[in-house]
Amino acid sequence: MTEQFSADDFAPATAKEKEAFVPRHRSISYWQDAWRRLKRNYVSMASFGVIIGLFLFAYAGPLFMGYTYEEQVRGSENLAPLHYSAREDERRAEGEKIFPHIFGTDTHGRDILVRVMYGTRVSMVIGVAAAFLTLVIGVCYGSVSGFAGGRVDMVMMRIVDIIYSVPDVLVVLLLAVTLKPLLTAFADANQTRLLGRLVIALGPSIIAIFIAFALLYWTTMARIIRGQILQLKQQEYVLAAIALGARNRRVIFKHLLPNCVGSLVAAACLQIPIAIFLESFLSFLGLGVNAPMTSLGSLASDALGGMYTYTYRLIIPAVILSLMILSFNLFGDGLRDALDPRLKK
Repeated sequence: MTEQFSADDFAPATAKEKEAFVPRHRSISYWQDAWRRLKRNYVSMASFGVIIGLFLFAYAGPLFMGYTYEEQVRGSENLAPLHYSAREDERRAEGEKIFPHIFGTDTHGRDILVRVMYGTRVSMVIGVAAAFLTLVIGVCYGSVSGFAGGRVDMVMMRIVDIIYSVPDVLVVLLLAVTLKPLLTAFADANQTRLLGRLVIALGPSIIAIFIAFALLYWTTMARIIRGQILQLKQQEYVLAAIALGARNRRVIFKHLLPNCVGSLVAAACLQIPIAIFLESFLSFLGLGVNAPMTSLGSLASDALGGMYTYTYRLIIPAVILSLMILSFNLFGDGLRDALDPRLKK
């Protein structure tokens, strides 16, 4: 039995019919939908605000200060917060404007607030750079392992298990101790070359931290990406790309990894506090940045000598470090839930 259609059945729909059948919902992209979910998470948004505030504190704050992180003001040693030295009081009495030492000064007469700003900057830069390094290594390793499968996947994952079994803190300390003199000698011998200038600019200890992350801390990222690739490589669009003759590299970078971007961003954000804590830990032990440059860990280490007399010198960097790590962790959790809401089920 066939149906009979007339020309009127194919006439364009009227405006009233369109309003009745087509719901008026604005189309949104994946990132817009993730941002909408993230804005509903007030804890994550508050953490994001704290991160922005710390970023401005670290980068814009020194522009408004009257001191540098390495400037030693004679006669201003061991000043309490919001105090001036006798010489500075005389200059103020003469009408000269002097920026106050809001957090006081250390034993060398250096302004603690400026040093805390630069220490926050160093910690944030190391955290972001180390997270990016682990992201690149983990993505490359995990995507190859998951896409290849079989014996290749088994061998590569057993290597990851071996690295997991290594005591990472002990290896990091060993690398920091052994690589620092080697990198210093390399920089002295190659001062005119690009790598030598890079080591001098960053410092041997910072390069040693990056090497430790490149050797140890990419394994979690690799496992996350491998799990995502194993799920996605059985999808129809991947099989169609392979059937059309696409190379493995194109399938991985054009079809698989773009669909893992949510997990990639969230996992990279959660790697930042790990890197910040590691750098602060090494700086606390004296294996971090080189003087006169400072970090939050080295500031806490310098404050131990006068912990009972100048307690605020230890409390200030410790509070900022704790606030930074907590904010990145909370924001990373909220970002993970926003980019992949299935994880909350």
